[in-house]
Amino acid sequence: MTMNKLLIAATAACCFLSCKSDKAKSNVDVSENETEVQKILVSRTYAELSVKEGGNWNDGRYEGGHFKNITEFEWPGGLQDHAYYLRYEGPGWENSQVGYRLYLDWRNAIDIFGKKVDTVVLNHVGLDGFDSYHENSEWGQDILKVGKSLGIGSYGRLLGDSVVHFQKVLKTMAKINNADSTSSIDISYAGWQSGSDTVDLATQLTIYPQGRYTKVSLDASKAISGICTGIVKFDSIPLMKKEGQEWGYIATYGAQTLVNEQDQLGMAIFYKKSETQEVKEGDHDHLVVFNSTEEPVTYYFLGAWSQEKTGIKNELEFVKHLDGRLSQLDKNDKL
Repeated sequence: MTMNKLLIAATAACCFLSCKSDKAKSNVDVSENETEVQKILVSRTYAELSVKEGGNWNDGRYEGGHFKNITEFEWPGGLQDHAYYLRYEGPGWENSQVGYRLYLDWRNAIDIFGKKVDTVVLNHVGLDGFDSYHENSEWGQDILKVGKSLGIGSYGRLLGDSVVHFQKVLKTMAKINNADSTSSIDISYAGWQSGSDTVDLATQLTIYPQGRYTKVSLDASKAISGICTGIVKFDSIPLMKKEGQEWGYIATYGAQTLVNEQDQLGMAIFYKKSETQEVKEGDHDHLVVFNSTEEPVTYYFLGAWSQEKTGIKNELEFVKHLDGRLSQLDKNDKL
């Protein structure tokens, strides 16, 4: 069997099972075929989304039950935070260097899974307890304190001095895609209300086998001002900024993880200058605010943890890495 067919077979076997939504597609338990998946997807990419079944809802929270993986998810409105229905609170995606997760509730922030290994780990994360991934383990752990921010690279809308997340949405839909060379998550928000505007927003998050970055595409149903992304702010960590010919980046580096005061993390967002209105400070984030447009907007974000197996160990290495990526974007218009 070819690698391509093995990958497809393993992905189909490992992933995406039943959901409360009638659009969910059930296959097998998340624990089955893990050995084959681990072997095939090592140093490649993986994305998943898991929901609970077999339990009961009680005042907006899901009690009991067990997790199943799904390929598609549809939810009227938005989940409240800490509903205990989605495994690690939303979809996750990874390659050999880093993992990420998005809170698929009103917060809609993106968090970082720091990885000490170069193998697929997300299919094991959070199965033995909802918050177990916050604890140090052999594979790594959740490392970012998101708070009220966008985390790293998520999206919202700047109105005045505040970023509106996804408190008011008619319907949220997500789809997981594991292809031969990439993994991606398509998320659609129907009837997203912010201020006096209501729009549909289609997004795609894509990770590749090499590099720590995720590519993001945002496509709103009409042009509105204030669509933005950002990096969570920490008082002791200064912002770095640099612009090339066509692209620019904002970044932070330092002790900004949940691990300890010596632990180092770098975070960055690469934005296209022609699509960007301004870079500014928000209440909780360093923000990149995009132009009002009916065209899709594309940007990249990345996290670089010092405890990675082949990690960037200091700020000088981090800046060199960012400058190399900036030159590549200016040359090729993509990473």
